[in-house]
Amino acid sequence: MLEKFFEFSKNKTSARTEILGGLTTFLAMAYILFVQPAVLSRDFTGNPTGLGFEAVFIATCLASALASILMGIYARYPIALAPGMGENFFFVSCVMSLAGLGFKEPWRVALGIVFISGVLFICASLGGVREILVGGLSASLRSGIASGIGLFIALIGLRNGGIVVVKAGTGIGLNPHLASAEMAIFCFTLAVTVPLLRRRAPGAILWGILGGAVPAIFFGGMEWPQVFFGFPDFSKNVFGAMDLRSALSPECVPLILVFFFMVLFDTTGTLIAVAEHAGFMRGSELPRAREAFLVDALATAGGAALGTSTVTSYVESAAGVEQGARTGFASVVTGFCFLAALFFSPLIALIGTHPALTAPALLVVGALMGQNVSKIDWPDFSESFPAFLIMIGIPMTYSIADGIALGLVSYPVIKLLSGRAREVRPAMYVTSALLVAYFIFIRNRLA
Repeated sequence: MLEKFFEFSKNKTSARTEILGGLTTFLAMAYILFVQPAVLSRDFTGNPTGLGFEAVFIATCLASALASILMGIYARYPIALAPGMGENFFFVSCVMSLAGLGFKEPWRVALGIVFISGVLFICASLGGVREILVGGLSASLRSGIASGIGLFIALIGLRNGGIVVVKAGTGIGLNPHLASAEMAIFCFTLAVTVPLLRRRAPGAILWGILGGAVPAIFFGGMEWPQVFFGFPDFSKNVFGAMDLRSALSPECVPLILVFFFMVLFDTTGTLIAVAEHAGFMRGSELPRAREAFLVDALATAGGAALGTSTVTSYVESAAGVEQGARTGFASVVTGFCFLAALFFSPLIALIGTHPALTAPALLVVGALMGQNVSKIDWPDFSESFPAFLIMIGIPMTYSIADGIALGLVSYPVIKLLSGRAREVRPAMYVTSALLVAYFIFIRNRLA
């Protein structure tokens, strides 16, 4: 039955190879099980967002499992899905912004925003308008967004790890008290992770976190768990907790658009990168691209309904492809691994709530995302300057949304003044105008 459905022989693979590929992909992206609840449960100042650690963990496991299995069965690609790094930090940024605008339960509104962006993505996938929208952001702007979010994630990692601290006058600076057990655990975890990444070891970030947990238990004050295995408390779930009515208010429209464009371009880049690596591309076309995009869109909306930020395709799926995975059966295997992870709830909760263990993962992911800076067209100042504004704007404003807005507003203006207005897609002019109207008539009034 599996041979007939997934066509192992036609794709020059086997069930054993696909299982190994699916397990490899899971190991490469399993760090999200520790990082996602830690990120979404606390804002950038360390205060609770309203989403509990267990609730996010449950949503992460279920959303990743269902989305990966659907990708394997419907689109039949060895591409797994989980809450995206970058989008999760933007989610927290939205929660903080919405709280500042006076929303009583901003996390519910943020989930509603993610859900609506997913619905828009579904419409774009079904309506055939994806190709038009993909051209809205230039390659330099997309690379600037990825690099800026990478810098921001790295900054959060340094702060969570205690390497940098808030200082009066300068705002931020190096922690003068680096001789501590927590710093030693942070450095040890990083020292395990980076060489493994250099050797392209599957699951390098995961093994780094687990490796750092050993000295943390013995020397870092982390309590030895009474039990390693057990399911989370499902009564703490936040299924269907979205506030869709508030999410449709004028103040949220720019946030919906940013979420929509982020998942659109993330998915496009990931699918093309993994498909090219696996040899799925037929010239410039990707077979079953519509099915793959539709699964990603459904995953975004479904993830929000379960209680987590944007669920999207993971470029770590390339690790499974490198292992030999060529069919959707590998994604099905990865999905069931995420379901099995629910049984390790006590261990994951213990590690995920220890900042010195998860902070190095943020620093490493930030470095990986920062590599996109090389893709910016630096000689063309009309392209590089808006991308640069995004890169520095995100960490300096401590807001992904505000940083992206700087670039999206400046890009069409610079092109227009440079006599190159035709290089800007209509969608970009509309987005820029909406952002300007938001800052002048809504944000300014509520500040």
